Amino acid sequence: MNLAPYIDHTLLKPDATPAQITRLCTEAAAHHFASVCVPPCYVRQAADELQGSGVAVCTVIGFPLGYALAKVKFFEGHLALTDGATELDMVLNVGALKAGRQEEVEDEIGQLAELCRLRGALLKVIIETALLTEAEIVMACRLCAEAGANFVKTSTGFASRGGSVADIELMRASLPTHIRLKASGGIRTREAALALVAAGADRIGASDGVALLAEPGAENAAQRAAESETASAHDSTATS
Repeated sequence: MNLAPYIDHTLLKPDATPAQITRLCTEAAAHHFASVCVPPCYVRQAADELQGSGVAVCTVIGFPLGYALAKVKFFEGHLALTDGATELDMVLNVGALKAGRQEEVEDEIGQLAELCRLRGALLKVIIETALLTEAEIVMACRLCAEAGANFVKTSTGFASRGGSVADIELMRASLPTHIRLKASGGIRTREAALALVAAGADRIGASDGVALLAEPGAENAAQRAAESETASAHDSTATS
């Protein structure tokens, strides 16, 4: 299975540099990933470097804790879209959800969903499944769907764990079919990514998307080929 169209190639470390963003974009374009996901300060650079590549530019809003004011998140989203982002990954206000302030949560999502709709962009809402009960995950999914989100996403990657197969299965069962799912947080192997896709994930957020593309045994095969080439070169030298 070709995982490239599922991958949001991601670099959200606080010490990310412009040179690292360039490398991220180069890899994403070479492998035809779905998007790069970069910090807001690098959106314009990524948009310039990926122009015409077919790779979308995604950034994060209210990241990673989610408790910024709704109007701050809206302004962040507006600036990111103006700089060239076409996908926004917004962190839901988990505390408000847990406090039962459902109308507030839905309104916050709805404001950004409408902004994205008007600008031809996609909104992914990060619900941070590691911090939620199953009932809260179901509630978060319902609010995202009612507010007009395009995707519901499991995790920021900054909590105690990332998204699990069980999370994705529960989210898929809780959402209308037109709402897509993004799994993220600690997805480092092809096998883990494939399991999440099989469970219903439509996107995979990964900091090393290239590693997820390798077929099982490909690394060993490459190593054997290199060793064989070295041995052949040595034999040729020995007989000349």
